[in-house]
Amino acid sequence: MKYKTGSNPAFRNDAYAKVTGIAKYTDDYSMPQMLHAAPVYAPVASANVISIDAEQALLQPGVVAVFTAKDIPGNIKFGQIIKDYPPLVLDRIKSTGDVLALIVAESREQAIAAIQFVQPVLEELPGIFDPETAMLPETPLLHPEHGSNVCNYHCVRTGDIEAGEKESDLIIEQTFSTSRAEHAYLEPESALCHLRPDGVMEVLGSMQHPFSTRRFVASTLGLQLKDVEVKTVPMGGGFGGKDDTAALVCARAALCAYLLKKPVKLTYTREWSMRESYKRHPYTIQYRMGLKNSGKIQFVKVRIVADGGAYCSVTPWVTWRSTVQCCGCYEVPNVHCDVYGVYTNNVFSGAFRGFGSPQVNFSIEQLVEIAAHKLGISESEFRRLNMVHQDSVTITGQKLNTHTVSLKQAMDTVLKEVDYEAKLPQCSFGKPESDEWYGIGYAISYRGMSLGAEGTDFNSAIINIQPDGSVLLETGIHENGQGSESAMILILAEELGIPKELIRYRFPSTSNIPDGGTTVASRGTLLGGGATVKAAEIVKERICEGVEAAKGIKNCQYKDGKVYDVVGHEVDDYFTAIKLCYANQIYPYAFGVFQAPRVSWDEHTGHGDAYFTWVYGCQAVELMVNPKTGQITLLNMVAAHDMGKAINPAMLAGQFYGGMTMGAGYGLYEDMPLDSGNPKPTNYHNYRVLRSTDMPEMTAIFIENPDPNSPSGAKGIGEPTLELMAPAIANALFRATGKRFTSLPLATGVQDFVKGLQQ
Repeated sequence: MKYKTGSNPAFRNDAYAKVTGIAKYTDDYSMPQMLHAAPVYAPVASANVISIDAEQALLQPGVVAVFTAKDIPGNIKFGQIIKDYPPLVLDRIKSTGDVLALIVAESREQAIAAIQFVQPVLEELPGIFDPETAMLPETPLLHPEHGSNVCNYHCVRTGDIEAGEKESDLIIEQTFSTSRAEHAYLEPESALCHLRPDGVMEVLGSMQHPFSTRRFVASTLGLQLKDVEVKTVPMGGGFGGKDDTAALVCARAALCAYLLKKPVKLTYTREWSMRESYKRHPYTIQYRMGLKNSGKIQFVKVRIVADGGAYCSVTPWVTWRSTVQCCGCYEVPNVHCDVYGVYTNNVFSGAFRGFGSPQVNFSIEQLVEIAAHKLGISESEFRRLNMVHQDSVTITGQKLNTHTVSLKQAMDTVLKEVDYEAKLPQCSFGKPESDEWYGIGYAISYRGMSLGAEGTDFNSAIINIQPDGSVLLETGIHENGQGSESAMILILAEELGIPKELIRYRFPSTSNIPDGGTTVASRGTLLGGGATVKAAEIVKERICEGVEAAKGIKNCQYKDGKVYDVVGHEVDDYFTAIKLCYANQIYPYAFGVFQAPRVSWDEHTGHGDAYFTWVYGCQAVELMVNPKTGQITLLNMVAAHDMGKAINPAMLAGQFYGGMTMGAGYGLYEDMPLDSGNPKPTNYHNYRVLRSTDMPEMTAIFIENPDPNSPSGAKGIGEPTLELMAPAIANALFRATGKRFTSLPLATGVQDFVKGLQQ
């Protein structure tokens, strides 16, 4: 299906509130006697803390308190995997994003004004900013209790790498490097916390994972999970970036509220957010690939080093996905892969839309074209020869036989749409006589859906039908702004055969529904939708029970908003059936659980069924390069992905366009350079993201092969559309300029190349 604007009615349950400005985000809320907090940051990236003098700060107008790590009643460190992150630093600074103290004042302005009066006494230590240096045995340890500066290690050992090398006619080697990137969400982190009369710490915040936030808060305050309730409100963007940092902001606000017994709000400035929040992992990837003259890949040896920064965060999970997908969407019989997540004194790295696959795809999708060029084979022929297909076995030993493997379909669809073969002869390859250089390129991928073997994957949904037939729905999936609530409503409306206007999604709270895992990994529609279908199946049985009890019949069936008897005759409509349920003491209520199919992983060999299903896609781009200035102009972008089933086509198209835009920005411009560990960009005036004027026409093509592993038939699309734009642009730039660019951001390399030609 080729999406065209207006071809399907758009639905967002929160659209009216957001477009009219009445939606309330965290910073829009206030409470009586509310105080405001502000963080005091470490001035250097590596130091021992001798003391923190807050005496002068306490004398400033409006200042109520200054808290340090010594005031924390609970644990002074926490983390999702390794508990190494301090909400407030006690004795050792490891990053310029570390917070030494919190100032609480009557107003935000007063709290900020007092920051300069907190005086830390430090013993500065040499910083470790290069991951390769950090891995040397003589380098001091950032976390001595961990025993190594290698935060985590993953590997894949498949086949016989030496035999593969002997059988190869051509061996190529290439190193790629990717950039550190900022999430660039519009709304900075914000939290409002207060201690309720019943002793529960209530948290409002802008976050992606309320349950993770609850754990951070409970750990910091030394409370049980039942004593913390996190309520989420609309959030202004996240893209993976509002997990750890957002949870820490909530924990700090909660600490102040707990100690002072008053509501406390902590809303970040853009500068604080960019200084402290985690970034996309910068990678260095070294490939060695062997091939037969026919083009068949014989072996791949790859070494990946990811800069995890000062704290673990989710680096082991991010790099695990890179491990699984290190050879891209290709059959490779012999694989030797080593992946390292490394501690440094840089700002820490964490979850970001794509989660370890954009870096790998940027590299492997160029490497296969380099190989094809050297062998004199077209890049499309090379891909068709090596790509995974139905019943293929992946490099981890997983057989792709439980769903439709549509990679070739996606590639052929895009190449046809963009008229790829006809446009190839128009590519400039850096012709000196050209006023403009034209290039076209594409990339393909498969992406394992949801958490995979890095976590336990299940989710729940509650359906509560009211006596008048209206419905309350909630799931363990969080609304990050992507439209997940709308998707759940549409799935339930289809399952029950009722108008979507009858369904209201409940205000989310960690006290309403069990922890369904973080809303990342493009798992929202897949897991939450699956749970909604499971709950709908149960509630339909309850509805039939109500009718059966009232009418004295058995074996009724519910379909499309009506109840039928055993021979298929209509008995009652939806509204009548609901009244009969209540009249017969039967609640039309259901708690449904979707348990994802089991996956497996052997950490020693890198083998197993890593994901229970996969999304396949292809994206292409046309562009122009100015040979005099190096300016890059995007002309056209096309994407096709198999997301299983399109639940909300207009919102699905938005995920396509948003992912393509963010992926193009990542590929062309985005970079977060550091100065002794401190991010140089402080706001959007000196951090380059794509503008609307940079973007060309975009085409979204939906390939729908409903997934048998998904109760709703849908998979996901949030991340696949991002991870292919950078390699597609890199391949197009090669055809425009005649030069390969193997480092991000690409625009920097192009400009340096053009300058070199002019010298």
